[in-house]
Amino acid sequence: MVSKNNKKVVCAMSGGVDSSVAAALLKKEGYKVVGVFMRMHNFSNPEDAKKTAKKLGIDFKIVDVRKEFKKRVIDYFIKEYVRGRTPNPCVECNRWIKFNFLIEEMLKQKADFVATGHYTRLCREFSISNSQFSNKLLTARDKTKDQSYFLWTLNQKQLSKILFPIGEYTKNEIKKIAKDLNLPAHKSKESQEICFINTNLHEFLRKRINTNKGLIITKDGKKVGEHEGLAFYTIGQRKGIGIGGIGPFYVIDKNYKKNELIVAQGDFNKALFKKEMLVKKINWINETNLPADRQGLPLKCKVKIRYLHPAMPATINEQQTMNNEQLKVFFNKKQRAITPGQSAVFYRGNEVLGGGIIC
Repeated sequence: MVSKNNKKVVCAMSGGVDSSVAAALLKKEGYKVVGVFMRMHNFSNPEDAKKTAKKLGIDFKIVDVRKEFKKRVIDYFIKEYVRGRTPNPCVECNRWIKFNFLIEEMLKQKADFVATGHYTRLCREFSISNSQFSNKLLTARDKTKDQSYFLWTLNQKQLSKILFPIGEYTKNEIKKIAKDLNLPAHKSKESQEICFINTNLHEFLRKRINTNKGLIITKDGKKVGEHEGLAFYTIGQRKGIGIGGIGPFYVIDKNYKKNELIVAQGDFNKALFKKEMLVKKINWINETNLPADRQGLPLKCKVKIRYLHPAMPATINEQQTMNNEQLKVFFNKKQRAITPGQSAVFYRGNEVLGGGIIC
């Protein structure tokens, strides 16, 4: 076995506690670590990551990816709202920015691996049938912090070069390690906001999207209010609709031809629930689990329709269209507020099989 002392890792470092501890754990394991801060937007600040790298005694580099990030993440984010969908910028960042640039830097540095502070795990198994290793993406040990949902776009070639050092730890354990090592991030608050927005979402979109006010109506056509512009609302939304009086009301649809926002009243209104959905832009992480000819379909598994939603039992079938491949997902039970633009991620036990975008 080759010693880890001979292995070099390029580790993404944002300055936060998770990526800081990821770098610290890699160094402790004997890897030669190079910390990389990706300057993604004008609010990016590398100082905390730089201080952490100095504290750990590792090399540090700043990579400017703002041009590509704007094109692949920010512009996509705005366009999806214009089209009436609810985007997931973290998924697209992982797809186009984070891992692509990390692996590019790995090649420049002549390193062996890249690493991030995602709460997820990897299992590498040797397959006797095809005489090669396969990489399984698994949920994190800490199920409350699991981030595998955001990583369904990864492929075997990428996973063969990726390490996820904190996937076997709980968040509390990571915080304790950061405190014990006196890392700069151990006192910082955890960020849950969209990284490139320094204001609220509504204000961010208002400055970038031309919209017209229109009617808010119920499914049976009753006028109940006026909306600020269809792009500002998402399926399942309750807060911020601006309907006074009795409620609550939830967004269930948008009529772009008539510029109408359609709502339903009540937490359990049947209009909020659907039992099936279409999914496009499919990625299967491990084709040995589901062959390229799709003979593995129909597939019974569990499906997540948003990050904080539990994975629910479903059956996946293939549906061919004129333009691209789509999958049809049938849930065992109706699901609340299935939202176009969000990711649908497929699980079998702790393994992430793949995913796609909800149509």
